[in-house]
Parts: sequence; C-alpha cells; structure tokens
Amino acid sequence: MSENRILNPQLESKIMSAEEAAALVPAGANVGVSGFTGAGYPKVVPVALAKRILDARVSGRKFRVSLWTGASTAPDLDSSLAIVDGVEKRLPYQSDPVLRNKINEGSVEYTDIHLSHVAQLAAFGFLGKLDVAIIEVVSITEDGKLIPSSSVGNNPTWLAQADKVILEVNSWQSAALEGMHDIYNVALPPHRTPIPLVKATDRIGSPYLEVDPAKVAAVVETHRPDRNSPFSPPDESSKKIAGHILEFLAHEVKKGRLPKNLLPLQSGVGNIANAVLSGLNEGPFENLTSYTEVLQDGMLDMIKSGKLVCASATAFSLSPDALSELNADLARYSRNIILRPQEISNNPEVIRRLGIIAMNGMIEADIYGNVNSTHIMGTKMMNGLGGSGDFARNAYLSIFMTPSVARGGDISCIVPMVSHIDHTEHDVQALVTEQGLADLRGLSPKQRAQAVIEHCAHPNFKPALKDYYKRAYDKSAGKHTPHLLEECLSWHLRYLEKGKM
Repeated sequence: MSENRILNPQLESKIMSAEEAAALVPAGANVGVSGFTGAGYPKVVPVALAKRILDARVSGRKFRVSLWTGASTAPDLDSSLAIVDGVEKRLPYQSDPVLRNKINEGSVEYTDIHLSHVAQLAAFGFLGKLDVAIIEVVSITEDGKLIPSSSVGNNPTWLAQADKVILEVNSWQSAALEGMHDIYNVALPPHRTPIPLVKATDRIGSPYLEVDPAKVAAVVETHRPDRNSPFSPPDESSKKIAGHILEFLAHEVKKGRLPKNLLPLQSGVGNIANAVLSGLNEGPFENLTSYTEVLQDGMLDMIKSGKLVCASATAFSLSPDALSELNADLARYSRNIILRPQEISNNPEVIRRLGIIAMNGMIEADIYGNVNSTHIMGTKMMNGLGGSGDFARNAYLSIFMTPSVARGGDISCIVPMVSHIDHTEHDVQALVTEQGLADLRGLSPKQRAQAVIEHCAHPNFKPALKDYYKRAYDKSAGKHTPHLLEECLSWHLRYLEKGKM
C-alpha cells in the first residue's frame, strides 16, 4: 500500500493477512464488530472467516459465532456469514436480506435491543463474555491511538471488553477523518456522573479510540469502500409527509413552543426522512442543528447550503454520490460534523436535556397511537428497533411517519390494533401520513382514535376504521380504550388469507 497508516511499531509487527487473522476467531465465540448503517465495518476478515466456516462445514464440523455490531453492516459481513450458516446469534439491529431470512426461518437467534442500551448491557456482563473484537480504523498513530473510521457505534466498548482485538486499517477511508470524532466513555454505576453535553456542538471527549496493545492479536491492511445504497428521489407521498411536518413545526414556532431555529433534529434513515430534510433545506428555518444517529444525504445538503450548522451522529449513511462529495471536501464538512459513540448519540439523558425533535419511520400504527416499527404481520422481523425508541421516549417532540397504505393499496398502515408494539401510545406525540398529521399530545385514547382516523387514514380504509371504532365503543364494557378483541387483528388475518386487507 502506498500510504503507511500503521505508525506504532508494536502494532505494525502484528500485521498479517485476513486469513491469518480469521484463524484467531474460535468457534462459538462472541464477536463484536464495528459498523453502523453500512459505514465503518470490517471488510475482509469477516469474508475470510466465512470461508473458514464453510470449510469446517464441508468437513462435517459445526462452526458458528454470535455477532454483536453497532447496527446494520453490509453484505460482505452479515450476508457472508449468514450464507454459510455461520451466525448463531445477532444483535442489536440488522437490515441484511439473507440474515433476515435466516432470522425469520428460525435458524439465527436475534436479540433486538435499543441501540443506547447495547454498550452498557455488554459492560454489565449481561450479554456474556466478548471474545473477539474486529474493528475498522483509519490509521494507528505512533503512540498506538486509533483514528476511528466512518462510524463509531459500539467500538469503544468492544475494544474495552474483548479478550482479543483484530484491527482492520482501511486506507480507503480518508485520513481527513482525524479530528471529527468525539469519544467519551460512560462510567458504570453506582454514582455515575452526568454526561457533560449541553449543546449539539459540544465536544466532551477525545478524537481517538484507545486499546491495550497487548490485546491486539492482528492488524490487517485493507483498501475497501464502505457499502452505500442510493436513495430514491422523494415521491409525491414523501413530499406530502414532509409538508405536513414542516407546517406542524412552523405552527409550533408561531405558538412559542419552539424557537425560530427549532431544536436539534433527529431523523431516521430512508427516503421519507430525506424528503423531510429536503423540505427543511428549502424551508424558512435557519441555523439548525442535528443530534441524531446517522448523517444522511439530506443533512449533507443542509450543511452545504448553510441551513445546518452542526450535525452530531454516530455514523454516515450516504448514497454513493453524497459519499464521493463528502470525501472530496472532508476538511470543509468536518467543521460541522461530530461522530460519537452510539451510547452518547442515543443517550436518553442527553436526548431529554437537548430537547430533540425526533422523526422516525414505522411499519404501521393503530388508531390509539401505538406504533409497530419492526414486524411484518406480527411475526416476521423486518430490520429491528434501532434507535427509534431511544429518541421517541425522551424527545421534546416524538413524530412517527409512513405512507397511509402499502403494497399498492392492499395494506392499510393505519389499523385497528397493531400486530406488534414497539412504541406505545405514551411515547408517540404525532403520527403523519401523506393524508395529514394527527397531533396526539394531551388526548385521551378515544380522542386519539378520532384524530388518527380523520387525519392519517387513507380514504379507502377510513370508513372501515370509523365503523370499527363505533362498534367497539358501543360493544366494549370498557369505554376508555374500546376494542373488539375478536376482530381487532382481523385486518392482518385477512391479508394473510387473501393478500389484501
């Protein structure tokens, strides 16, 4: 490689091939890997490990590992290991289609966890012993410090907790990432001190990761790009959802409940989220800040336009074009970007203190405001909870959004009762579809039901929802949250039987 990224002699002496490093991972190990939304994950050791697992299977030996990450990774990690039946358990969040199929067929155990909880659960010892950590870094300094990559995730915890560490030093990642990160470690109970972060722009830690050199068993040099998925241009439905949210925020400013530059923004990943960010970029609000999990295309555009003065996250989630633009001018963008551990980016204490405006996607919501973010028809895992619960429970404003229908109109995303609950009605302040926005703050269940049906339901399903609610109210012994228990999931059953609700 043309550029030496390993400046510490002790760690330089541990350079080896990906195959040699993979041989250090034992069967049955708990393996913590870097990576969050396709950024900063190890690129070559997992592929070599998958080959080793396949060879073991061919010779009749079972070889599986449990995989702990920051969040979703990429096919050369999750898919590679899932294809060879090499994953015993996976946590805390995934979005890989091969792994998802394994989870839903029951051959991979999956523990879906709030992202802010993972590091402390591991540090408490609740998840078991972490045997190996495989972490991508940009480079290693002369004194052995690690320059983090394009995501931080749970890397500080994996480096501290693992018995053995394998480092992938990826020269594809820009050296200009140095200084962008803010690594702060949360102490264990009892007598934890407050996290000293009072503004999204605050830096409270170090720009480097640290590791005990004695634990580093291997250093592998790579030159591989992050996985990037392009985002589709916002469709009409997404634009309408964005419009409803912007109108709502403007109303809150007018009422004096938000400052003119709003409060720090959190946005989930996806086309709808990017449509909202695009709307904000074209809207009247100035000097915005963001305190979120991932920095995506819309936020990069807002930094470029000057609308967004600071974006705090734990990882990038950029399209190929946006990533190329970022890397071409990283020194400029780094003045406005801070990457933190997910234990900080998603921390309930900080979210509550800063007063975050949380905007997250969902699969479905019911008429009382309960939200399903994870399961298709109640039993099939889609991706996972991610950080939506961290933000929804603790945000100043908690907004969930989705188109009102799916599968070409065969599925209503507003239903009598959700088939799985991730966010209860107590954590949901507003629901938004292209039909409108239901402001649920301070409403009773009966009032919420009327608001959700009126403002969020698709016209094709609104009469049936009104009929359900009326009959439920008339027949229920309890009038607080009326339901027909024999019928409340009939819409899902009808879809499973006939292919439409």
